[in-house]
Amino acid sequence: MTDEPPRFDDAFRERLHALFAWRRDVRRFRSDPVPEALLGQCLAEAALSPSVGNSQPWRFVRVRDPGRRAAVAESFARCNAAAAAGYEAERAALYRRLKLEGLREAPEHLAVFCDEATECGHGLGRATMPEMLRYSVVGAVQSFWLAARARGLGVGWVSILEPEALAAALDLPEAWRLVAYLCVGFPQEEHADPELVRHGWQARDPRGARFTER
Repeated sequence: MTDEPPRFDDAFRERLHALFAWRRDVRRFRSDPVPEALLGQCLAEAALSPSVGNSQPWRFVRVRDPGRRAAVAESFARCNAAAAAGYEAERAALYRRLKLEGLREAPEHLAVFCDEATECGHGLGRATMPEMLRYSVVGAVQSFWLAARARGLGVGWVSILEPEALAAALDLPEAWRLVAYLCVGFPQEEHADPELVRHGWQARDPRGARFTER
């Protein structure tokens, strides 16, 4: 006996499209705490993600300690200053005006790591592409993001950080490699367009997905 697969109708597909369109990277959060059950549901759905060899290498770390959060914010400040120095003239001025994180506002911080020493999966599927472990973690991040958005939560992915400094500040196993640092909370505002489009950094590619045949 096998489980019957669910049937998805046009109405569901339209709502799924809306979920993708409204996912958005959030940098402005309300201070309201995220209910424990709500966060747990999103993490449970992230764990349904596919992974190479069924290795499930994602490791979600909830960062709550003020000192450790401060170390993350300091890392961002250093990296952000260095990044700004890499631009010139108007582009540099625009960069400095952008809000690129919600580290101080977001009630929840999740550091997401890849356990590159995991024995789960027995190495299947990654002998020639070991990076598949990290790609699997990226898939789990996207699943978490969509699960959060479907429940009214916003997520912001902060990449302007020093991975080694972060791992040291959080005192984690050496084999864990940072993939994402997520700010999570209820958004202050809602927008259908990406933040970087709205503030003039980069327009969306009107062609959408790039598809090539060979």
